[in-house]
Amino acid sequence: MTDHILIERHGAVQVIRMNRPDKKNALTRAMYAAMAAALTEGDADPAVRVHVFLGLPGMFSAGNDLADFLAVATGGEGGNEVWDFLMTLAKSQKPMVSGVDGIAVGIGTTLNLHCDLTFATPRTVFRTPFVDLGLVPEAGSSLLVPQILGRQAAFAMLGLGEGLPAADAKAAGLIHAVVPEDELEAATLTAAETVATKPPQALKIARDLLRGSREDLVARIGEEAERFRERLQSDEARAAFVAFMNRKK
Repeated sequence: MTDHILIERHGAVQVIRMNRPDKKNALTRAMYAAMAAALTEGDADPAVRVHVFLGLPGMFSAGNDLADFLAVATGGEGGNEVWDFLMTLAKSQKPMVSGVDGIAVGIGTTLNLHCDLTFATPRTVFRTPFVDLGLVPEAGSSLLVPQILGRQAAFAMLGLGEGLPAADAKAAGLIHAVVPEDELEAATLTAAETVATKPPQALKIARDLLRGSREDLVARIGEEAERFRERLQSDEARAAFVAFMNRKK
């Protein structure tokens, strides 16, 4: 496990909080594993009715930890924790709510595609710079984003890497609401607590009907993962990672 993922209980609400401020909540393999375990255990626990994802003030997540990916790109092993989390996320049996403030890059954006309600702040910008890193979309985003935004807006986001400000994300239906920074956590938890009061079986059926069959989504995540692994070994990705790490230094 890792101290960078904090699990809290607020009655029937399980909060999964990313807590790695020195790296702007960039996700390591250990963090992915901890979140997958929390979702699995929460789904199995009748006392949990809703999962909530939160980050820290000004940072939901800067995306994948590139040092992890660089290790894979240069011949290291590992990375299955990422795909296990994405599959667990797609298959989660209980409603998921997220509160996003500030930085939301890569998985910091695509995680929210699986949530039933997402709240964001005015300073939040959703970014998916996969292609810029020599990679491809993940978390089923190549299927879900075109369904929500339309193909051309999806290409601008996933292909060109254009950022989507919170107000535009709300207008497009990508998120539920935009709230002030100092109200984000309260609004997110209040919504989750309201969801938790609903008759659980009726809510599950309604949620399943709204989401439809997950077979296509799970298949797409698997296809993306295969392409993503291939790209991690590519010269383009290696060069992009090295350039990014050098800029940071």
